[in-house]
Amino acid sequence: MAAPIEFYFDFASPYGYLAATQIDALGARAGRTVDWKPILLGAVFKVTGQRPLMERPLAGDYLLHDVPRFARLLGVKLTIPERMPIAALAACRAFWWLQPDRPELARLLAQAVYRAHWGEGRDLGPAEAVAEVAADLGIDPAALAEGIQDPAVKDRLRAVNEEAVAKGVFGSPFFIVDGEPFWGADRMGQLERWLETGGW
Repeated sequence: MAAPIEFYFDFASPYGYLAATQIDALGARAGRTVDWKPILLGAVFKVTGQRPLMERPLAGDYLLHDVPRFARLLGVKLTIPERMPIAALAACRAFWWLQPDRPELARLLAQAVYRAHWGEGRDLGPAEAVAEVAADLGIDPAALAEGIQDPAVKDRLRAVNEEAVAKGVFGSPFFIVDGEPFWGADRMGQLERWLETGGW
């Protein structure tokens, strides 16, 4: 069986959101599953010394122009949130709380969080906001609130962040397929072509 496409992303990343709306279909066309792996780019930035795009001169203004243009190209709903970037700690922990036993539900939660934050413009930083989104999927908010405080869940997220850095992940979205890295939603065409041809 072919290895999955590893999909690293931060919920605070609009480009991660755009990629999230496309990656499963891309994987299906290529006959590959997708391994969703939310991370905290803050952990990566400690290694690279980078700052979020919105905090960089010129780059932040470009993002506010480029992301809506990209969303229009893809036909994806976009509402720029008032608060950005968010600290996506609660959303990440919620995913990794669900993932070991209910991986499909974890993926559905990731998609729902992304839609609520970038599609509807809601602030998904607070744990209560993540719990509201989770409740719509039948996830008990009280259980989620307890789960994201579980030391094992915290350790799991920390380990995935460390794994991402060890694999050379430095942005969101970041894809790895058969050991080959691709950074950015705008590289998804290359990623698909690589899967179609076996590389070049």
